[in-house]
Amino acid sequence: MSINVLRAADGWWVVRDACAVRIDTKAVTTAELLAARDAVREAATSGEAGTPVADLVALSPVTTPCRVVAQMVNYRSHARDSGFTGEIPPTFFRKASGSVSGPHDAVVRPSHVKFLDYEVELGLVMGATLPVGTAVTEQDLPSYVAGLVVTNDVSARDVQLTKTQFYESKSYPTFTPTGPYLSLLEPEDFAHLLDLRLKLSVNGDLRQDRTLADMIVRPAQALTLLARFQTLDPGDLLLTGTPGGTALKAPPKAIEKIGALLPPAAKWKAFFKSQARNPHYLHAGDLVTATIATPDGRIDLGEQRTPVTDAT
Repeated sequence: MSINVLRAADGWWVVRDACAVRIDTKAVTTAELLAARDAVREAATSGEAGTPVADLVALSPVTTPCRVVAQMVNYRSHARDSGFTGEIPPTFFRKASGSVSGPHDAVVRPSHVKFLDYEVELGLVMGATLPVGTAVTEQDLPSYVAGLVVTNDVSARDVQLTKTQFYESKSYPTFTPTGPYLSLLEPEDFAHLLDLRLKLSVNGDLRQDRTLADMIVRPAQALTLLARFQTLDPGDLLLTGTPGGTALKAPPKAIEKIGALLPPAAKWKAFFKSQARNPHYLHAGDLVTATIATPDGRIDLGEQRTPVTDAT
């Protein structure tokens, strides 16, 4: 069974129901914690009563600096929302690790960003080095992936679309809320990955709700493709894409054809004028809630709750 680990300011804890037991380790980074799995298992089987989880302030269980890589358009429902048809080539992009924040920290909207979007994503946390040229099969996936986290790939859509790039638009501080738990998996847990259900709500309104069965490129294949050019190390993070239901959606085909005839400046002005009427973008005062779990609770990554604020 998976073991949920919480990181707090004073160390690492194994979470058991509503209580947490401190892990006897001097680990500071996620990579160091992953090298201390015996200490994690000892805490998980300890008979200690523990400390109430509610008394701990959860930090991101993925420490930085680290590599943060993400997959673009990797769920069929998101592809439909984005207007893609036919085969979608697997595509990766990087996020600055400075964007990683805690599971209950505020998402801060920069003053120049008007269209702030959410994307709940399953994060894979590497437990071993993935050298360039590695081919990863479903059977040896546990040899490379140590655990899972809830992530939110927060996106400044006006920056992303007008500059036709991802790095800046998804890398502002607080744009990758991560946690609350690092769910460390046993080899037998990997057979249940497709049962994981991703849910994201804004102010209680359910926006995203899909299982990994909707995923186009699954983790083993994604790591194989990524390893054609990118090394990953223990503690690095791969975001595996988001399901449909984000605020941004492709315009209807007729409007898209008309927009293609306009000069770029006029096209974007018209597009963002229409987006201004979209109530689903995030605003100060909103509360974003995200969860990832299997129906039977065998794997449960906890609940992420992040308020949205404006930069001061």
